[in-house]
Amino acid sequence: MSVEAREGAKPGRKPRADAQRNRERLVEAAKAVFDKSGAEASLEEIARAAGVGIGTLYRHFPTRDALLEAVYRREFVQLAETARRLLDSATPGAALHEWMRLFVDYIATKKVVAPALGAALGEISASYAASGMRLTEALSQLVGRAAASGDIRADADPEDILLALVGITYGNTSPNWRASALRLIDILMDGLRAPGGGAETRP
Repeated sequence: MSVEAREGAKPGRKPRADAQRNRERLVEAAKAVFDKSGAEASLEEIARAAGVGIGTLYRHFPTRDALLEAVYRREFVQLAETARRLLDSATPGAALHEWMRLFVDYIATKKVVAPALGAALGEISASYAASGMRLTEALSQLVGRAAASGDIRADADPEDILLALVGITYGNTSPNWRASALRLIDILMDGLRAPGGGAETRP
């Protein structure tokens, strides 16, 4: 039985927590379906994957663009917030390396979402501006900690690294671009390692 069917058996308004869970399920399902089938994937398929009815999807996301934007926003927010978690659980160099590898997944979603949202970019430009700012801040924190610890070169520049990441991911048009990007990130990390060896930075 679907989540919506279970909710339909209860009189009155759905609890806010249930509505939030439904929204999260829908965004998670949409990411997976869009990655697999593209931005024009069936919204009914997304609703089924989330375990809700199509009416629930439209209550949360009245248009396809609204759902696409929600997927995009979640991806950059999660990537930005992951920086702190990685720094708490790994050496600074390894945290930076893992974050750069996760950047590949973020770009994979952006490659699907951004073209589909092209006609609506004027309305959602704030999301794109926010994403650039938050990701730059997260990367700056990671680079600063890795440089201070001696894991990478002291003169490493976060903006240079971000430009390199964009080039080897978003700018990579080969059929197997993900595998290529991950290999290039390993090479980039080797180049960033401080003279004299530094700490092991493999995630």
